[in-house]
Amino acid sequence: MAYQVKVIPKKKRRNGQGNPEMRGPYGLEVIESCVVCPVAHERAFCDLPEPTLKALDAISSAATYPKEAVLFVEGQEPRGVFVLCSGRVKLATNSADGKSIIVRLAEAGEVIGLSGTLSGNPYELTAQTLEPLQAKFIPRDAFLQFLQAHGEAAVRVAEILSRIYHATLLEVRYLGFSSSTAEKLARFLLDQPSTAVPGNGHIRVHLTLTHQEIGEMIGASRETVTRLFGQFKREGLIEVHGSSLTVVNKGGLQRLLDR
Repeated sequence: MAYQVKVIPKKKRRNGQGNPEMRGPYGLEVIESCVVCPVAHERAFCDLPEPTLKALDAISSAATYPKEAVLFVEGQEPRGVFVLCSGRVKLATNSADGKSIIVRLAEAGEVIGLSGTLSGNPYELTAQTLEPLQAKFIPRDAFLQFLQAHGEAAVRVAEILSRIYHATLLEVRYLGFSSSTAEKLARFLLDQPSTAVPGNGHIRVHLTLTHQEIGEMIGASRETVTRLFGQFKREGLIEVHGSSLTVVNKGGLQRLLDR
C-alpha cells in the first residue's frame, strides 16, 4: 500500500523552549521534542530525566503516518524502534495463506520493534497504524548505544518487555481456554476500557476496531464476529451505535464465560 510519510523538521526554540506542539499533517497535534512533551510523564517510556530525553531527541527523527501505514513487516531485518507519540498500532502475524492474527495493540507512549532491535533477529510481527499517528524512529545502533549510556532507559525497556510478556500470556490463556467464539468475544468486550453510564449500571465501550480486526484478535472470521454481535444485540446484552457500544447486561456476558 502506498502512503506518504511526513517528516517533521526540528525547529529552533526561543530561549530553549518554544511551543511543545504544532498542528501537523493528518490533523495531528505534532510533538516536536520529548523534553517539552506535555504528556511525557503519562507515558511508559517517555517519563525519563531531562538529560536522557535530550539524548533521545538527538538520535531520533519524527514523522507522521496516515491510517494503515506499515511501519515494519514480519521477517524484515530490524532497522530500529519506533516510539509512538500519538495514535495506535496493531501488531500482527500473518500466515502464508493470508490469515492474520493481531497479537496486541500498541498505544501512545509505547516502543515497538524492541525484540528484533535488541536481539538482532528479524521483526517477529508486522506493525500497521490503526489511525493517523506521530512516531519517532531511532536506528538500531544508536538505540543500543543510548541504552548502554542511560541506565534509566534500559530499565524502562526491561519493564516494557516484561509487561508485554505477561499480557501475551494472559491473551494465550483466555484464547486457549475459551470453549467457544461467543465466550472469546464476550471476554474481549469485557476487557476493553469502559466508562460507566450514569443511572442505569450500563457501561460504554468505544470500539475503533472493525469486525475483521476484532476477529483477528480472537481467532475468528469477520462473518462470525458480525453474527455474534447480532446475536448479542438480540439477546439484550449490548447496544451498538456507530463506534459506541453499550453493555446493557454485563452479567449476561459474564455468564458466557462460566459455561
